[in-house]
Amino acid sequence: MADTYYRDDYGSRRGDKPRRSLFVWLLDAVMTLLTLVVGAAMAVTYCVPYVNPSEVWFFPVLGLAAPAIYVATVILALYWVIRWRLLRAGVMVAIVAVGFFKVPLFYKPEFRRNYGEDGYDRRAFKVMTYNVRSFYGEDGRSSVANVLQLIDEQNPDVVCLQEFNARLAEESERFALLEEKYERTAFGRTQAPDSLFGAPLLILSKYRILGSGVVLTPNTSVWADLLIGDDTVRVFNNHLRSTAIKAADSDYITNRGFISDTAREVKIRSIVGRFRENSILRAEQVDSISGVVASSRARCIVCGDFNDTPMSYVYRTMAKGLDDAFSRSGSGYSHTFRGFFNTLRIDYVLCSDSFEPISYEVPAVDYSDHLPVVVRLKKNLLNN
Repeated sequence: MADTYYRDDYGSRRGDKPRRSLFVWLLDAVMTLLTLVVGAAMAVTYCVPYVNPSEVWFFPVLGLAAPAIYVATVILALYWVIRWRLLRAGVMVAIVAVGFFKVPLFYKPEFRRNYGEDGYDRRAFKVMTYNVRSFYGEDGRSSVANVLQLIDEQNPDVVCLQEFNARLAEESERFALLEEKYERTAFGRTQAPDSLFGAPLLILSKYRILGSGVVLTPNTSVWADLLIGDDTVRVFNNHLRSTAIKAADSDYITNRGFISDTAREVKIRSIVGRFRENSILRAEQVDSISGVVASSRARCIVCGDFNDTPMSYVYRTMAKGLDDAFSRSGSGYSHTFRGFFNTLRIDYVLCSDSFEPISYEVPAVDYSDHLPVVVRLKKNLLNN
């Protein structure tokens, strides 16, 4: 007997197995390919902080792209959940879950109300770190007056400056007024002891400076011991090796100039080569610095421009055993470098558990290619 079929109101026959359209089949095929590529990239990216760049040179590149790769992984996981493809959905959800604990390094939802200056504990003190790019703004003009005014307005208790330009600072009346409020210790001086000339790193403190020294060359890592209350606190100011990616390189990438450039292979090879070389040098620097930091972790604050993202060997090595102020008290998506689509957080304030970060702020100013980081820290009485 022939099978009997009944047509529904839409003209299809009951009893037929649903068929996927060609478009859906092609979409699934493309998404499957993307899933393989993105899933593998995300899995490898999780290994980046644990591998020295000298062993696998392209890992730092994955570290730069970590937020974008993670977002792509989340989107693909949702796609397969909606499509009800359980195997692919399960794999991608598992990869997303592994990275969930890394999300606070890049993004923190806002759960607390900001009560302003008066709402903070009176025992808290303010720390600022800022790469001032020799006090030159994007227009090539001196920004020293603006930077010094910002410091005056923020009124931090401790200031760590990188790429400090002593000549421009000493020409400013504002700097003379600033010195009435702060003790200072400068490094890399090439003239008389009372001169700031040639000092690329500077620490200013409202607290008494008991001593200071160099960890790794005067323009890479330095320290100063501050008397804060009854405690001696060691503050490290760091400026690790740059990526050597110039503004022209950043524009070339972000504006997709390589698409139409016939010489793109040469330029891209140059960019990648410089990035690789400096990533290895930066890792060597942090290996040296981290040992000194480790001996001072009972009461220390580590500031500066690390020139690397939270998903990196440099960050993991430097931050081991320390609290990241953004992860503890920041909110939203934080970036501290004004370039590369405003996606890179490469300036940090880390601290030992003797301190509790209670606020994190990145003032939106354009006085440098970096943004200042301003953090409030409170003594943790349980660890004193």
